[in-house]
Amino acid sequence: MKKSRSRRKTIILGLVIGLLVVVVALIALSFYGKTMMKKIPALSFAEALDYTLKDNPEAIITVGFVKDGQASYTVYGNNSALLAPVPHTYEIGSLTKTITSAMVAKAVQEGKVRLDDTIDAYIALPSGNTYPTIGELVTHTSSYKPHYFEWPMVGNFFSRDNDFYGITTAMLARRLSSLSVSSKRGTYEYSNFGYAVLGLVLQEIYDTEYATLVDAFVRDDFSLRHTYISTMSGDLDNAWDWKRGDAYLSAGGLVSNIEDMLAYAQLQLAGQGFIGASQESLKQIDAATQQFELLDIHPDAIAMAWMWDEQNGMFWHNGATSHYNSYLAFDPVRQMAVVILSNLSPNSRIPATVLGIKLMKELQLF
Repeated sequence: MKKSRSRRKTIILGLVIGLLVVVVALIALSFYGKTMMKKIPALSFAEALDYTLKDNPEAIITVGFVKDGQASYTVYGNNSALLAPVPHTYEIGSLTKTITSAMVAKAVQEGKVRLDDTIDAYIALPSGNTYPTIGELVTHTSSYKPHYFEWPMVGNFFSRDNDFYGITTAMLARRLSSLSVSSKRGTYEYSNFGYAVLGLVLQEIYDTEYATLVDAFVRDDFSLRHTYISTMSGDLDNAWDWKRGDAYLSAGGLVSNIEDMLAYAQLQLAGQGFIGASQESLKQIDAATQQFELLDIHPDAIAMAWMWDEQNGMFWHNGATSHYNSYLAFDPVRQMAVVILSNLSPNSRIPATVLGIKLMKELQLF
């Protein structure tokens, strides 16, 4: 009996010590993270890039910019080694939203959609609920949550990185039927769900699935030949899996390469196509956080999907999936743009957004 009690005490003591080790480790990591966070603002673009790529053999980061009417790019690898200028295929995540909003702008120009209309003008939904306008969806001011639970998320948690895989437009429509916008309507809250709804609106008015619509749009309207719905066939690993009919494709389903994204940036600078990002269409939002301020990230206003940084004078948007993160910014006055495409998790050291802001600010000085 004494031996049994002694053994239990030893086991309990071991568990307690193990738990303490984990807690101490988490505190240490948190302290290290906060310490590094404080160092980031003082780093130059080159220093931040070097830190991100140091002893990182899987990393392939492509850095491009447009200045004086010319576009150029460089591909970096482990320890900031210069790699062959190959236009690798990257997931661009939520940069997809800027293209979805451009498709909405085209529909407005064609007279198929009005930004002041509520979504039940285009989607068959039950009466009795209060629905957001198209304009509220494109500016993330609908009061819809970032996403809502659907049963495919359970299987996705165990079998794949993409939480939104297999969530159909029928599931989306059923969820919409049960929702009314809240008293927070008009307040900014970033919503993947809202952009999934915009995809459904486009699908309804054109009677064509979003995947087919967007593939044709980027090809025919923007002449982007290497931007398309992810098929997991790119030259880099760990892409998200999607089905062609998935509802959340319009929020983050596209892949692209640096040549297309630089061409897309030049379209923004020229104001061509159905861009929708202009200072005349800005809606002021309150999205700043202490961490954003520390890292010089300023979501001061929004025009369609594009964020406006008042302090640095540029429109911007970023994107992230499990193993990729991206950033595109353009300064319409100085006529310059920056694109960062990375095959790293957005939580891996310094993300593309911070790298891109640093590069843009350095370019603005000359």
